[in-house]
This record gives sequence, C-alpha cells and structure tokens, in this order.
Amino acid sequence: MRVLSSFLAIGVAAFLLVGAPVGAADEIPAPPKPGPEHDILKQMEGTWEYTLKMGGDAKDAKESKGTTTSKMELGGLWLVSNHEGDFGGMKFQGKGMDTYDPAKKKYLGVWADSMGTYPMLTEGTYDKEKKTLTMTSEGPGPDGNMAKYQMVTEFKNKDSFTMTMSIGGKEGKDSVMMTIIYKRKKE
Repeated sequence: MRVLSSFLAIGVAAFLLVGAPVGAADEIPAPPKPGPEHDILKQMEGTWEYTLKMGGDAKDAKESKGTTTSKMELGGLWLVSNHEGDFGGMKFQGKGMDTYDPAKKKYLGVWADSMGTYPMLTEGTYDKEKKTLTMTSEGPGPDGNMAKYQMVTEFKNKDSFTMTMSIGGKEGKDSVMMTIIYKRKKE
C-alpha cells in the first residue's frame, strides 16, 4: 500500500511540476468578437419560407417548399440554420453553420442534410458591389464522383435573397443544379 501511495504522490508531483501549465489562465486569449463581415451573415437571421427549383430557371423545373430558421449563435460568430421541407416528395432536413475567419479572410461553412452522410465544407468571399456571397466546395456529385460546387447568394433586400447552386461541368462549364428563393416569413 505504501508503494502505491508513493507512486501516486510522485505522479501528482510530476504533473504539478511538469504537466500543469504555469500561468495558463493569464495566457488564454480573449475570444474573438463579431466584425462587420458577420453582419453579412446576420442579414440571413430569422425565419424564411423558401421555394427550391431544381435545374435552375427551366419552366418544367421541379419545385419544393420549406422553411429555414437561422440565428447568430456562439457569441455572434456563427449563423446556425435549420432547414425543413420536402425535396422531390420526400421529407428533407438540413443544418448549416457559417462564419467569417479573419485569419483566412474568408467565409467558411459546414452543411449536412438528410440526403447524405458527407458534410459539405465551403469557403468563399463577399462582393460588396454585387451584394453576393460566393462559396465553393468539393464533394460527391450526383454520379458519386467528386465534383466542384459553387453557391452564390444574392441579397435582394432585407426580406429576400436567392441562392443558386451550380456544379462543375465538362470543359469548365458549370450547370445550375438548383435555385432557392428565400422570403422572410411574416409574423
């Protein structure tokens, strides 16, 4: 028993001397604060009704409808979104998290939904003049092979925005996969 106590005492002493960071509490940096770039994301805060059109603007494009609820969370640094609706007659749910990374000077996002197991990681920039947020990603395409995606969100006004998602085609020509029109839900 004495041997066990001695080993325990030596272990605790070693941790205190070597393992515990001295002055660690003084070295913890202050958490980041939201900047003007986060205000771009904040425009999407609220409850939205959306209409999704597959294949872009084609008149025979399939339509789906749903609701998105978005809120700035985690100290105002992340826009956290919950999407619910139908997609081609099936129940659909998606979750998104978007932020701005001042070190990269890029917007970053994570998207996951009930149609797949692969999270979509996005990165992009905001064009002030065009009022568009352009995000790019790589992930499995409809054929199962890796594909390049581009999502362009255009802010129309405080009560509507449109997101167009394109997939990289042959010879550098992107084809529109879907267009989603968001309108702020009237309370």
